[in-house]
Amino acid sequence: MTVEAENEPAGPVLDFGRLERDVEALHEIYRSAEPYPHIVLDDFLIPEVAEQAIDEFPPLEPNRWNNYLHANERKYSNTDPASWGPTLQAILTVLNSPRFVGFVSRLIGVSGLICDPTLEGGGLHQSTTGGYLNIHADFTVHPHSRTWQRRANILLYLNRDWKPEYGGDLELWSPDMSRCVEKVTPLANRVLIFSTDSTSYHGHPEPMRCPEGMARQSLALYYFSVEDDPLVRATRYRARPGDGVHSVMIYADTKMLGIYDWAKRHLGVSDQAAGKLLRLGDRLRRRGPDG
Repeated sequence: MTVEAENEPAGPVLDFGRLERDVEALHEIYRSAEPYPHIVLDDFLIPEVAEQAIDEFPPLEPNRWNNYLHANERKYSNTDPASWGPTLQAILTVLNSPRFVGFVSRLIGVSGLICDPTLEGGGLHQSTTGGYLNIHADFTVHPHSRTWQRRANILLYLNRDWKPEYGGDLELWSPDMSRCVEKVTPLANRVLIFSTDSTSYHGHPEPMRCPEGMARQSLALYYFSVEDDPLVRATRYRARPGDGVHSVMIYADTKMLGIYDWAKRHLGVSDQAAGKLLRLGDRLRRRGPDG
């Protein structure tokens, strides 16, 4: 059985019947995975839908993309579905639908999940040549909904003809940050779902080597549960063994991002405003003391 989104351009988006039929087996794979509960599913969307989504992926335009350009990451996000094509909008509709959120609840073993229609921290992501994302554990509570505890991430990769030499594999690290346990290559129509907690460390920390004009593309969505008093923790970046002096920059930037997280929660600072400050700080850092 398949489902059609209201604004879907043509045909179904994914095969719900296959996911729901296998959910108990998938749950066992998910909960037993190392270094923390996760699962990788290939051929996630109907193939034609995945191809259309890649074709529709919007180009990098400054007025439509938020920038995350600082010591710990170099990437861009688009959280305005009105600027997306119809296929990408349809995928978003399905992945935020009660039926799919219910599937994720059963998969991860957490009841009462809800989606985030504001796409806070999510949406379309892309990183260009030289882009990276240092190893981190994500923020634990929604910045604008104090009782929303973040429970799961879903990353849908939309990269056609991605080659190993480009890099960009997502690394899953052990809770003690002693080793990388698994790497997930961002192949087209592959989805990664994983539990979000204070030690679910992940990232792609090595600068990518994809050709100029090419980008690592994905759709990121997050699911939450409503709790009385969840522990609030900002995104926490961690140095890897062997990072050496670079670990000082990782630590300092993480402290700065903690201030930014507080400002978002208490002062309503937008990602656009914060992006300008982060970009200025990045330019000053790269320029150095001698200008």
